[in-house]
Amino acid sequence: MPDREALREALFIAQIATGYAFPNALLQHAIEDLDRLSIDVGALERRRDRVVGALRDMGYATTNPEGTFYVMAEAPVADDMAYGELLADHGVLVLPGTVVEAPGWFRISLTASDAMVDRGLPGFESARLAAVDRATG
Repeated sequence: MPDREALREALFIAQIATGYAFPNALLQHAIEDLDRLSIDVGALERRRDRVVGALRDMGYATTNPEGTFYVMAEAPVADDMAYGELLADHGVLVLPGTVVEAPGWFRISLTASDAMVDRGLPGFESARLAAVDRATG
């Protein structure tokens, strides 16, 4: 199989992204309790609107999801992996889009708390400014 390394890498990424796609025994025992839990969709919508609005005001291009727990934003530089590292340096953790077949973009979880969003938004702005400064040298 001449492309086995590429296939191995794709399968590895898929396994990580899906949590290996099977519940462990502990989760199987917790299903009954988990089934009674409910997601506060209104809170997620408010958080989405806050994140999308703030990022767009900063100059980011973003998606405006209607049925997911994350927002995709376009990195201001071509290398989304490097930009994810820059964001981490500014106190923000994201999933680079390359990991989910969306190079040039990054994924922001909406399941973070409102306090986490409050702490993270300034980091998006300072990382973007640092990237622009590096690019214009």
